[in-house]
Amino acid sequence: MSLLTGKVAVVTGAAQGIGEATALALAAFGADVAICDNQGEKLPAVRSAIEALGVRGHATELDVRDEAGVSEWLASVHRDMGDIDIIVNNAGGGFHALYEEVSPKGEGVLIAENFGTVSNCVRHGVPLMNDGGAIINVTSVEAYHAAPGFAIYSAMKAAVEQFTKTLSMELGHRGIRVNCVAPDMMPTPGDEELQADSSALMPGLHPTPLRRMGDASECAAVIVFLASDMASFVTGTSIPVDGGTIAAASWKVRDDGTFGL
Repeated sequence: MSLLTGKVAVVTGAAQGIGEATALALAAFGADVAICDNQGEKLPAVRSAIEALGVRGHATELDVRDEAGVSEWLASVHRDMGDIDIIVNNAGGGFHALYEEVSPKGEGVLIAENFGTVSNCVRHGVPLMNDGGAIINVTSVEAYHAAPGFAIYSAMKAAVEQFTKTLSMELGHRGIRVNCVAPDMMPTPGDEELQADSSALMPGLHPTPLRRMGDASECAAVIVFLASDMASFVTGTSIPVDGGTIAAASWKVRDDGTFGL
């Protein structure tokens, strides 16, 4: 029997990057996996890859900012696959801009993408979960420190970290564990523009103390651990998947007003 055999997992933002890697990792360890993403054209291939691992797949095109849509999606997963055991809130996004350059509309988008998406899935997913389940929220190392150019994004990731701690207390009586995984920037399609911005801010520097970028599969491996009984006494915490950048980082302001290490 595999680590997650018989479990039902849902993963948001699973068409590519960390979400896709997570969906496939959960399936590889035996879970049936339901995925959603607003990039619907990419979902059939991911679902096929899930099912090729010998488990059930379920795929829905969805913008997770749409609360009614999230409610309908999770209800359909519950109807088709049974009680939910694992919720991975991965969907989110951001862009590089100083706070004074971000419009109120842009601020609202960042809040909805990075906090509203998590809240929607928790609100409508928890009533459909088995006791003893697990919720894993994908945040960012930007939640831990000042992040020039990502003020709202990092604030929302920090909000999810605090939301997670409170939920771990409120849901503990049901044995539902709630944790965060906080990756640093990884070479995924969604991070290509952010990687270019970061390279411009920190030219000539190694991306991490390990002297390499992380891979989406390495974040997915930590999520599988938190979703499994191996983490049965782990809740209300956050695990950085950052190659040591949190330990090493110290932002400085250059004379020209840009930021670096």
